Amino acid sequence: MSDKAQLATLIDMAAGRIPADLLIVNCKVVDVFNQTLMDGPLAIGGGKVIGCGDYQAKEILDAKGGYVMPGLIDGHVHIESSSLTPPQFARCILPHGTTTIIADPHEIANVCGLDGIRYMLDSSRNLPLNVRVMLPSCVPATPFEQAGAILEAEDLEQLIDYDGVLGLGEVMDYPSVINHSPSMMNKIMMARRHDRVIDGHSPGMKGKDLTAYVMSGVMTDHECSRREEMIDRLRLGMYVLLREGSTCKDLLNLIPMITPANSRRCVMCTDDREPSDILSTGHINKSLRLAVEAGLDPLMAISMATLNAAECFRLRGKGALAPGYDADILIVDNLEQFNAKHVFTEGKEIARDGQMLVEIENIIPDTVLNTVRLAPLTVDNFKLPLTSNVVRAIGVKPRSVVTLNLELPVVADAQGLFNAELNPGLNKLAVIERHHATGNMGLGVLSNYGLKGGAIAISVAHDSHNIVVVGDNDADMLTAVKDVESMGGGFTLCRKGEILAHLPLPVGGLMSDKSAQEVAEQIEHMLKIAHKEFHINENIQPLMTLVFMTLPVIPALKLTSTGLFDVTKFQPVEVCV
Repeated sequence: MSDKAQLATLIDMAAGRIPADLLIVNCKVVDVFNQTLMDGPLAIGGGKVIGCGDYQAKEILDAKGGYVMPGLIDGHVHIESSSLTPPQFARCILPHGTTTIIADPHEIANVCGLDGIRYMLDSSRNLPLNVRVMLPSCVPATPFEQAGAILEAEDLEQLIDYDGVLGLGEVMDYPSVINHSPSMMNKIMMARRHDRVIDGHSPGMKGKDLTAYVMSGVMTDHECSRREEMIDRLRLGMYVLLREGSTCKDLLNLIPMITPANSRRCVMCTDDREPSDILSTGHINKSLRLAVEAGLDPLMAISMATLNAAECFRLRGKGALAPGYDADILIVDNLEQFNAKHVFTEGKEIARDGQMLVEIENIIPDTVLNTVRLAPLTVDNFKLPLTSNVVRAIGVKPRSVVTLNLELPVVADAQGLFNAELNPGLNKLAVIERHHATGNMGLGVLSNYGLKGGAIAISVAHDSHNIVVVGDNDADMLTAVKDVESMGGGFTLCRKGEILAHLPLPVGGLMSDKSAQEVAEQIEHMLKIAHKEFHINENIQPLMTLVFMTLPVIPALKLTSTGLFDVTKFQPVEVCV
């Protein structure tokens, strides 16, 4: 059928001359434009919303008094951080009513470059989940890191017109923006030349630095954790993405700043979410539940999670239930808990009562496998000489990716080396380059993590995703790293030379090929071991904490494969003071 014939059919359905495909009856319909409720029924046809009213249809669905609303939109998410491939991630979130996501694949891009982005695009193409991709702007995140790839403007431009690509992903290297470094300026100009959205990332920025950052064309920020940061960005015309992730939880702190006047510039996002969290508490519908519990008007909250996101990211036909809009629809039982009863994408019901109704294929190409490449390692590589009795230590803060820059007294062993067993409360931390087998390793000291009697190694480490290992003895640290290498990436727990548990992540060293349920169960098993057997601080998530210990764009002190990095001063520093 031609486009003209399809449009004529839709017009005839809307006019009531021919039956619609489906009529949802016994319901209230959410009008996000006026933030009011309309009486149903709601008619759907040809994958589009037809209209509200007394229509005839080929099929009838009784909503049983439920509320019909647009499918939810996640304004910023890294699929890879769920440890799931795009198809498995879709299976995980669709039953909760999220039908569109704005995905930034900078994790896999830091490992596999353009091949990684192509994999995320191709594996998302035929999903019932609408995946829109932002091209990663910071690969690597800073010049002080060793990633698996370096992507410049000319590389990204190869994909800018690729189906599903929306714009330029979060610009984390804000010093390069406000000082207009040539590489960053070329990426921004590429996005502007193609009239694409530019995502932001500017924790702690204020004053003229923030103004200069916004002047570049950056439109969003999901890093607001303080209320004054949110107001500053709204005043400068940015969209603020209220984040409710597994580690970073800013939503409830920012909710009191939302008013009828500024709510239209607010969007919901998750950024990084673990599968167990999604399976047990929901996805964007969890954000809605928390917002309403905190006193936000339900219809205002729904608009933030639908229409606002669609307008922010120029998603034509998304985010509302009006004639001609895509029939991405969520039916919930109430506007307090937002339990998803029926989920539709493009007019097809794909989930009901928390269960998927359609099959999703999971194909993984060789281009994103076998990505862990290490130089030969021995236990001697983990020796950390002490040239003074005071060290700069990375201080772990519970439930935060922000760290402290501590100066702490230490005791050296007989060889003049740091030994965690002689320094209660401290662990040794190592970051090992794993993309090009250079042998580069950064060594540091970690405080308040609390590991005793073993080591934990991971290949997921924002944003360059080198191997991170923490322990209280070098032998277990080496064994844990070797296990990660043998799996092609993953999480490993080691004690006295024995692997207690591990989770293979063969896709880029970041993602499993297993289901969300299988991944969640294994991670939960590992967390229990980490807390019980290794005595790690109960207020700390052992794995996700390590994931963020290498990110040199979030204060205050981090470790990369090139060494210790002071984020506040934005320069490398020595371990010993």
